[in-house]
Amino acid sequence: MTMDGSRPLKPDAVGLGLRRALLGPLQSAADGDFDFLECAPENWIGVGGRYGEALRELSARHPLLCHGLSLSLGGTEPLDETFLARARRFLDEHRVVCYSEHLSYCSDDGHLYDLLPIPFTEEAVRHVAARVRRTQDLVGRRIAIENASYYAAPHQEMSEIEFTLAVLAEADCDLLLDVNNVYVNSINHRYDARAFLAAMPAERVAYLHVAGHYDEAEDLKLDTHGAPVKDAVWSLLGEAYRLFGQRPTLLERDFNFPPYEELLGELGQVRRLLVEAAPAAARRARG
Repeated sequence: MTMDGSRPLKPDAVGLGLRRALLGPLQSAADGDFDFLECAPENWIGVGGRYGEALRELSARHPLLCHGLSLSLGGTEPLDETFLARARRFLDEHRVVCYSEHLSYCSDDGHLYDLLPIPFTEEAVRHVAARVRRTQDLVGRRIAIENASYYAAPHQEMSEIEFTLAVLAEADCDLLLDVNNVYVNSINHRYDARAFLAAMPAERVAYLHVAGHYDEAEDLKLDTHGAPVKDAVWSLLGEAYRLFGQRPTLLERDFNFPPYEELLGELGQVRRLLVEAAPAAARRARG
């Protein structure tokens, strides 16, 4: 354990999202089905009764990561410091390994219930980085930001790669690298997904997300988290491991839940790709 009581993840750890629809299978899962769980703190803070008891039981047995939904790091409304105080208590109570948020915004005089793109500008870099640093101060730990999927580019003085790198450097935070989002954005905005991965700083990559998406058209992909992972995304995940070595990886599924065994099958594919990456990781460790 670390000094704060959290249980660090092994590089080849695989995880699932903690969704209420999956509570039964997760609670009765066999040892080795998965290595960690991830939840949105907004959906669990203050929850009591059988759901609260289930969360306490699961977080006692498995390392827990938190992936936030509502900080609106790119927004102009003040940070919700009351929520962040509650989040810090939640993170401490459940010995959360990593707290992450989206590189996007979701508020404007109220919650918009969607993750919207931030203009890729120098001004936005400074604005977002300051909010990330303040968040880190308030929760008492380093956080990770996730590269978000987006469908419109409101203003671009720089590329998505340049913007992401600038925020990481200015905020001095980590990266939750969502491989499906890279793929979806690369098709929708016509760039090289592998070039995006190769530009990301390996030392910042805390863990990975992989998920399914919907093919609206050949040149339009929708990030849904409601379908199996597609072959092109599996291939890109393997490329990420070749570039960065083994990293803890979460399989995201938010709705359209298949039988639990099918999720285990997808986790098995993640494990196979991690195993394939092991020799490269060993060579990298030897220098």
